[in-house]
Amino acid sequence: MIMYNLSSKFNTFYNDHVVLSRDEQNNLRDKKDLNISRLKSGLQEYNTENETSYSVVEIIEQGSMAMSTITQNDQSEYDIDVAIVFDKDSIPERTTSVKNIVVDALKRKCKQFKTEPEALTNAVRVEYADGYHVDFAIYRRYKNEEDEYEYEHCGSQWRLRNPRSITDWFNTKNTESDGNIRKVVRLLKMFCKSRSGWLMPGGLVQSVLVEECIQSKDRLDETFYYTIKEIRDRLNTDKSVNNPTDTSTSLLLTAKDEQKVKNLSVRLTNYIKKLDVLFEDECTEDQAISAWNDFFDHSYWGGLVTETAENRSLAKSASSQYRVDIVAVVEWKPSIRINLKTIGGRVPKNRTIYFNAVPNFHDFDAVLWEVVNTGDECGLDKGHTQTGLNVQETTLYRGTHKMICRVYRRGTLLCSDEVKVVIK
Repeated sequence: MIMYNLSSKFNTFYNDHVVLSRDEQNNLRDKKDLNISRLKSGLQEYNTENETSYSVVEIIEQGSMAMSTITQNDQSEYDIDVAIVFDKDSIPERTTSVKNIVVDALKRKCKQFKTEPEALTNAVRVEYADGYHVDFAIYRRYKNEEDEYEYEHCGSQWRLRNPRSITDWFNTKNTESDGNIRKVVRLLKMFCKSRSGWLMPGGLVQSVLVEECIQSKDRLDETFYYTIKEIRDRLNTDKSVNNPTDTSTSLLLTAKDEQKVKNLSVRLTNYIKKLDVLFEDECTEDQAISAWNDFFDHSYWGGLVTETAENRSLAKSASSQYRVDIVAVVEWKPSIRINLKTIGGRVPKNRTIYFNAVPNFHDFDAVLWEVVNTGDECGLDKGHTQTGLNVQETTLYRGTHKMICRVYRRGTLLCSDEVKVVIK
């Protein structure tokens, strides 16, 4: 079967809406460098106060930035991964002690941040209100019997791990595929994050699956399609994913990790079916565009879908003399409130949001609020209602949710408004 050739528009999507621009890549590296400077400066202060001599001896770029697989993100939810290396004999033995030192050093120089630097199991995180975060993975090094450095990662305990091995593996395999692995990983990432409520595998798991299943074709759309089809078939028989540099070690460490891979398997099965029209003899360009729009759910494809007369009529009839606006404010900290519109990224969980209805008229007699939850985490809690001009809700589930406000007079709906709440 021959796949409908929409390669021109598909390549435009990839180049203009998937690949991160050089300016944005430089912006991310500037944030990385700035936080490295903060860490070093904070360590100097810490050393002076505590008569210690902790010093970062190596800095290694990791993750999607090092592998150049970061994609564009409307929510600015970018992960910047950096390995910082200390000499083993210069730092405490306990992993929690080392992480606390790094947190202390960063706090000294991140006082203006709304969220303080935080020690996680495998890294120390610096989070920006607009969605970016920098993860410092901590390593220690020592010389082995061959006078070569060995590295151990600071997690719940020290574990032998080379901070460069994953990046070296990926870049080697990508070169062998003539660059196709990187392209498909970027596109698969766009699919996996296309619905914010989805719980899907991270970039490394996706990269391992793409490397294993890559199907290089003459066209990018065909390369992507046949690779994800191969991944779908592979996951239908085997959902294990191992570290490519140590195949005895699984990358799926928790039940949640395993569920994410199951989610990917189910969603590839369901959404690849939407592309079946591409192989029909009578497939038109409009049908092909609609199929890719269904798959990626991206504004680029949506903008290519022809607007019908019915859509225009509905938009016109929606206008009204009555209007209500929603003002939403997030309680970021007990003493800090931020307008929801000014938050560039997702709202963290367990934050209170205050919603205020502002109608442009006064003779209403009822205001009804409806919460509409989506995504994997909400389960059966698909929503509920409240009444009154002012209500509040707590962020609980990852995903893109809606808060809808409806204003009534004597039982008749006069106007409504809604806001999206994107929770990480």
